[in-house]
Amino acid sequence: MATLQKIMRNHYRDSVSLMQLSSRLVDLSGVVQASAVMATDSNLALLKEAGLLEGKNDAGPNDLLIVIQGDDDALLERALAKAEDQLNERRAVWSEDSVKQRIAPRSIEMGLNCMAKANLALISVPGEYAGSEALKALHLGLHVMLFSSNVDLSEEIQLKKYARDHDLIVMGPDCGSAIINGIPLGFANVVRRGDIGCVAASGSGLQQVTSLIDRAGEGISQAIGTGGRDLHVNVGGISMSQGLETLAEDPATKVIVLISKPPAPEVSERVLEKAARVGKPVVVSFLGVHPASVKRPHVFASGTLEEAANMAVALSQGKNPEHNGEVNIKYENQTTAAASKLSPEQKFIRGLYSGGTLGYEAVLLLNDLVGPVNTNTPMEPKFALADVWQSKQHTVIDLGDGVFTRGRPHPMIDHRLRNERILREAADSEVAVILLDVVLGYGSHIDPASEMIPVIDNARKIAARASRQLVFVGSVCGTSSDPQGLSGQESALRNAGMILTESNAQAVRLAAKIVRSR
Repeated sequence: MATLQKIMRNHYRDSVSLMQLSSRLVDLSGVVQASAVMATDSNLALLKEAGLLEGKNDAGPNDLLIVIQGDDDALLERALAKAEDQLNERRAVWSEDSVKQRIAPRSIEMGLNCMAKANLALISVPGEYAGSEALKALHLGLHVMLFSSNVDLSEEIQLKKYARDHDLIVMGPDCGSAIINGIPLGFANVVRRGDIGCVAASGSGLQQVTSLIDRAGEGISQAIGTGGRDLHVNVGGISMSQGLETLAEDPATKVIVLISKPPAPEVSERVLEKAARVGKPVVVSFLGVHPASVKRPHVFASGTLEEAANMAVALSQGKNPEHNGEVNIKYENQTTAAASKLSPEQKFIRGLYSGGTLGYEAVLLLNDLVGPVNTNTPMEPKFALADVWQSKQHTVIDLGDGVFTRGRPHPMIDHRLRNERILREAADSEVAVILLDVVLGYGSHIDPASEMIPVIDNARKIAARASRQLVFVGSVCGTSSDPQGLSGQESALRNAGMILTESNAQAVRLAAKIVRSR
C-alpha cells in the first residue's frame, strides 16, 4: 500500500475544517486512510501510531501536513493536489462596510480590524498554542470560546481566573458546542430562540437538551459551553458559575438548565447553592449524581438529558415539571416484535456512540436496567474494557475518545470507524441489539443516513447467514432546521428498519426492554 504526504509550510487551518477535509479525502475512490493535521509533536505521534507516518518528518508545528494512504500512486497524487487546491482557495472576509475578497486575517488583532464590534473569539489551534492565543483575545477584551483540547489544566485555570476578573468568560478548553445570540458555534444545532438558557460542560449533552427543547416548541436564549473540566476540583466551576450569573441577569432568560457529567462534590455544592439564589427556576442534569443531593429551593434535579429538556419546557410554560423514566407506550408493539426475532443466545446490547455524553448516559441507564456495562469510559475501573477494540457482554463505546480519533476525523464527521465496528458486532452470535446515536447540526456529516444504511443492510446479511436477526435501535439528535434535515434523516433510517425514539434515554430504555423481553 502506498503512502503519500504533502507539507504546506506556515499554513494554518482549524481542527474542524481539517477533520472535514480528511473525511472528504477518505471518500475518494481508492483512498484507504487520510489525515490532514497541523504538524505538532502530538499530532505526528498520533499519525505514527495510526500507521500513516514512518521515519523522520521535517514538518513543524506551524505547518499543515496531509497524509493519504491507498493502492494507486497516481490517484493519491491527484487527491493531494485536490486537497491543496481547496486549502489555497481565497476566502471572503467580512468587513464592517462591505463584503469583498481580501487576505484572510492572520491574527486576532487583524480580525478585529475587519470586525471592530466583535466581542467573542473562537479559537481552534493546537493545544500547545491555544492558551496563548486565548490570552491575547482576553487582553483585547474578547470573550473566548476555546474549541481546542490538550490545554494544560494550570493554563485553563489561569485563563478562567483572568477572564472572571475582567468581566469576560472562557468557554473551554475542549468546548465543542455553544449557541450565542442564536448563532451555533462548533458542533451545534439550529434551534429557535426562546427563554430557556443552558450552561453545559458537555457538547453532545448540550446538543441533546437544546434539540429536544426546540422539538417541544420552545427555544433557547443562550447556550453557554464551559469545557469538560470546568467542574474539576481545581478549576472550581468558574465558567459554569459565570454562565449561571449571566443567565440570571438576562431578561430574555426565564428558565436555566445546567448540564454536566458528575462534577467534583465540592464544586457541585458551590454551583447548586448559587443556583438556589438566582431567583429563576434551574433544572440540573448532572449525570450520575443522585437527585436528592441536587434538590434545593427552585432547583429541579433530572435523571436524564431528555428529562432536563422536558422539565425546562414545562417550567417555561408555567407548568410543574414531571419526572418520566419509562419507555413511551407507543414503542410497546415494536418492543414485542423485535424481541420475538431474537434467538436464546442473543442476550447483549452493543452501544456505539459518536457523542461522548450520550454514551455516558447510556452506560448509566443500562447499568440499572440490564446490569454491568463494559466501556472505554467506565465509572468503575473493573468495567473498563481491557481491549477497547473488542466488545464483551453488554458494551458501550465512546468512539469520539482519543484512542479512536488518532489520525482520523471525529465520528460525527466520518462514519467509517463506527461502520466497521457495526459489522464486527454483527458477527457476534450473542449480540441482540446495536444501539446508535445520530448527531445532526453544523460540523457533523451532511447526510449520516446515507453512510449508515448500507452498513445496517450488510450487518443484517451477516447475521442472516448465521440464521440470526439483529435489532437496530437509536435516536437522532437534531432539529428540523439543521442542514441535514431531521425528518428526512429519520425517515430514511426507519425505512432501513432502524427503531428510532425521540431521545437517547428512550432509545437506551427500549434496547434494554427488548433484551429483557426475550
